Amino acid sequence: MRKPFLRWSRQWWVNGHVAIKRSLWLKLSTIQLIILFYLVAVAVSTLLLWLPVMHRPGVELRWIDALFTAASAISVTGLTVVSVPETFNTLGVVVLVVMMQVGGIGLMVLSTFIWLLFGKKIGFRERQLIMADQNRLALSGLVKLAREIFFLILAIEAVGALVLGVYFLRYFPTWPEAFLQAVFASVSATTNAGFDITGKSLIPFAGDYFVQIVHMLLIILGSIGFPVLIEVKEFLFARNRGSYRFSLFTKLTTVTFFALVIFGTVAIYALEWNHFFAGESWHRSLFYALFQSVSSRSGGLTTMDMNEFSHPTLLLLSAMMFIGASPSSVGGGIRTTTLAVILLTVWHYAKGRSAVKVFGREIHEEDILKSFVVFIAALFLCFAAVLTLSVSESSLPVVTLLFEICSAFGTTGLSLGVTPELSPFGKLVLVMLMFIGRVGIISFLWLIRGRAVKDSYHYPKERVIIG
Repeated sequence: MRKPFLRWSRQWWVNGHVAIKRSLWLKLSTIQLIILFYLVAVAVSTLLLWLPVMHRPGVELRWIDALFTAASAISVTGLTVVSVPETFNTLGVVVLVVMMQVGGIGLMVLSTFIWLLFGKKIGFRERQLIMADQNRLALSGLVKLAREIFFLILAIEAVGALVLGVYFLRYFPTWPEAFLQAVFASVSATTNAGFDITGKSLIPFAGDYFVQIVHMLLIILGSIGFPVLIEVKEFLFARNRGSYRFSLFTKLTTVTFFALVIFGTVAIYALEWNHFFAGESWHRSLFYALFQSVSSRSGGLTTMDMNEFSHPTLLLLSAMMFIGASPSSVGGGIRTTTLAVILLTVWHYAKGRSAVKVFGREIHEEDILKSFVVFIAALFLCFAAVLTLSVSESSLPVVTLLFEICSAFGTTGLSLGVTPELSPFGKLVLVMLMFIGRVGIISFLWLIRGRAVKDSYHYPKERVIIG
């Protein structure tokens, strides 16, 4: 009598479990599933980092600090409330690298590779998830896209680790230590995670321009956008390069990205000329400005103490972090194309033109609307966060809070060193911002807006006074 009951109980549990999974799989929207997957990833990562086996002897990690570190790793931000080399042992560092990979490459790209590895068929639902995760507009070519992203990122990280590993032999006594540092640095820079196991970011290499150049290249390759990398690869291997046509996205993204890097470098150099750079050589000052400009895109690594900068420079860096990296990349923020479309729209409107045209193409009205929605929503979100933290963390200056908030939202990781001092509530606010910055404003708004409903009727239109 007992055996049939146990068999029935086991079957009921399995069938019920499968039914729940199927119900969630079918009833939840694509965006809801993506966010659920990332929440599960953060929860699992928190549990792993909280385990004593991940810590150095005698180190205890509070759950809120484990949660913050896990969210920072999955969102590839790099903000920390604990010292990574002083808190985690080698196993913990390896787990942290895996988390950065998951967050940087993307859960659905990684899942697609695993599915292909085990011969699973990629169905319509899976393609929808890849499309949402990578912010694509069409279902065609998504499996190929996921495969290319996966191998491109791994190839970039492998080359970076090899170059840095060989070079780090002059800094570290043994080759295992040199290559451990190199692998972690390469993954951290390429995924724009901003973590380090030196304990001082790249400050020890402030005078080593080779290390800085390698890191800047890795940061750029990770944050400029996967579609851009894929198109550049196709161009390099094309038989007839003269007839190859880059997409509008690649042209707009690349121009905007490097224009921001140049603008940031010049602005930082000018603002700090008589301040932090006073007494420094021109080339050292130039590399300070260039590296911080590149890193503020989403990298989070630094060659100096951010507190040395003046308030105008900190405000400039906050704006750069708020803009963030390119769409479909490892970075966060409002993204470069959002800024480009807004500026182009304002320029064309000032010129009296109704259509926004660039590079021989006309930008779609829906993309213009999305750009302004993303900008206003992000502005409101960060303002609300500043207002909230200025109450809960009243002892900290507003400029400092703004810097940390923009760093979290842009998944950058640059910090003025006050993150460990925040209250548990303040840390949770930054965790929320890092999470939204990773999944994107559009995905976050789709989560709360529900299903699109087509209007069955319209009211008469009437003009209102604007401006």
